[in-house]
Amino acid sequence: MTKTKGEGKKIVCRNKRARFDYKISEVYEAGLVLTGTEVKSLRQGRANLTDSYARVQEGEVWLINSHISPYPFAHHGNHDPERRRKLLLHKREIKKLYGRTQERGMALIPLSIYFKDGKAKVELGLAEGKQTFDKRQAIKKRMADRDMARALRQRWERD
Repeated sequence: MTKTKGEGKKIVCRNKRARFDYKISEVYEAGLVLTGTEVKSLRQGRANLTDSYARVQEGEVWLINSHISPYPFAHHGNHDPERRRKLLLHKREIKKLYGRTQERGMALIPLSIYFKDGKAKVELGLAEGKQTFDKRQAIKKRMADRDMARALRQRWERD
């Protein structure tokens, strides 16, 4: 009898500013090495990826500045909310990421944390920082799309 993996993907938190501040060229999925209280806190949705990033150090990838709140029901042995967390990737992916992050302006930015089939995962984006001009262009495009949708909606309401 085979087991079916029916849990799917449950998103815990997203880094909403990442796609606005950076141009994402590639996306990777990495596992997270966590303690028990961190997993319980993540299941409650108590995580924040603002100002966090990933770095390749000594052949390993680390998630830095991510905040996972302490689990409120743990009396002792709670985790440090700001600790570095190891990310699990294949060695060839780590080598590729190390080479790409050595290029000028490239960084590893976490886009989201989620549970996939019961395991905590991080979606990492290989990103290049946007200039202020690019951000203004994105805002203009979003406003133009919104105005166009509003005009279409008003036209349908008149007909």
